[in-house]
Amino acid sequence: MSEIIEINDLSIPELQPYTSMAEVQLLRYYEPDLGIFIAESPKVIRTALESGYEPLSLLAERKYITGQASDIIEKCADIPVYTADSEVLTKLTGFKLTLGLLCAMRRKQLPEPEEILRRANRVAVLEDVMNQTNIGAVFRSAAALGFDAVLLTPASSDPLYRRSIRVSMGTVFRIPWTYFRCCPPDYVAELKKYGFTTAAMALRKDTVSIDDPKLRSAEKLAVILGTEGEGLREETIAACDHTIKIPMSHGVDSLNVAAASAVAFWQLGRRD
Repeated sequence: MSEIIEINDLSIPELQPYTSMAEVQLLRYYEPDLGIFIAESPKVIRTALESGYEPLSLLAERKYITGQASDIIEKCADIPVYTADSEVLTKLTGFKLTLGLLCAMRRKQLPEPEEILRRANRVAVLEDVMNQTNIGAVFRSAAALGFDAVLLTPASSDPLYRRSIRVSMGTVFRIPWTYFRCCPPDYVAELKKYGFTTAAMALRKDTVSIDDPKLRSAEKLAVILGTEGEGLREETIAACDHTIKIPMSHGVDSLNVAAASAVAFWQLGRRD
């Protein structure tokens, strides 16, 4: 049975993962071992638990303990559950909790890129994408629209940062992902080594249409997306097999990376 602990002192060390620690500090919490992350909202926490992530503690708004968080508390037996009213938790964390529940969880060891590339047929690649909201949205679209995995370059932000997890609605726990060890554009050669046709999404004139049959018919396809402002590096585009662009109208030149990924995954997640 979990121990329900009323919060009377906001400065106790057990609450530090929810208060004074930046995301990078959580990442290094058990250094040199794997760190921790914070999952937010009952639905996301349930998904993480179903995916085998280990809970360490819960931070719950009091009214949810016997409500929508009750099944999670029961499932997370033997871990502390810290509780208070919404106002106290907002003061503690610095933000209003989404549906009144946070969970500190241990990270898992990430798979090697080769392990994912051997098994996958459709992968999304994020090159140096730092915006956490965009990363979460790309994961959600990839999982929903038939992609097998997401790979990120080393300079990309961490998909297990709280905002990315929340925006992804927990799909970061459902779809395999990892980081390439090499930087742009060298990872393109790694993709090709494992049989992937590589398609860079970029605003170029020398593009193929996103509905070109040769993309849909590719046995293995990697769709590569870049940052919101600068896009993909020229060296990356040059190394890819194809450059693809979504047709636009009304004078609009592009969509943001999250919206563009959804269009691309819908079109290319299914194979002819």
